[in-house]
Amino acid sequence: MTIAIVDYGSGNLRSAAKAFERAVREAGLAQDVAVTASTEAVAAATHIVLPGVGAFGDCRRGLDAVPGMVEALTESVIGRGRPFLGICVGMQLMASAGHEHGDHPGLGWIPGDVVAIGTANGAHVGVGAAIGLPGGLRVPHMGWNDLAIMHPHPVLEGIAPGSHAYFVHSYHFVCREPTHALAGIDYGGPIVAMIGRDNMVGTQFHPEKSQATGLRLIANFLAWRP
Repeated sequence: MTIAIVDYGSGNLRSAAKAFERAVREAGLAQDVAVTASTEAVAAATHIVLPGVGAFGDCRRGLDAVPGMVEALTESVIGRGRPFLGICVGMQLMASAGHEHGDHPGLGWIPGDVVAIGTANGAHVGVGAAIGLPGGLRVPHMGWNDLAIMHPHPVLEGIAPGSHAYFVHSYHFVCREPTHALAGIDYGGPIVAMIGRDNMVGTQFHPEKSQATGLRLIANFLAWRP
């Protein structure tokens, strides 16, 4: 069994791979971890991880630039139901659209929009109107925050409310369907920290940098059989 961490020119690939390798080792699992830009490897993988750092539009262009990768991901994740984890911008790419330096299409796997932190938003979000954050909080949001569990999920098993997770981002995911928001934080207002439906989950935080919380989440993901 293979865990494919998708290499499309964006993401903390080395740290993500090391975290997954450690989780595999500590859980005694018989799984290989492969950082790959191969559509064949993605198609053969039992679990798929899409990391991402940087701007939404740049990441989408990077993904589109790997021939056949979007199609391979869609076939494996949507068509075959392979367990999928998006990390940071990799999570954001699951949205309908991202509104960072323009409007950019997402993969459309979980209905919602990616908008700037401190942006007025509603059930259906456009670019919105910028508002200030209370308490002098800064954007980008960078550092540790306590997770609030909004909906139980197997990938969150054993992760207690208040567990610490590490964030680095200026934009956040606004779900159109509230049940898709699995966990959140308070940073000048509510921010979704984890999303999911069916065989897909995504974290706005970086599990590979979130120490015990991140390792538990990764182990749960690898044991998950949706």
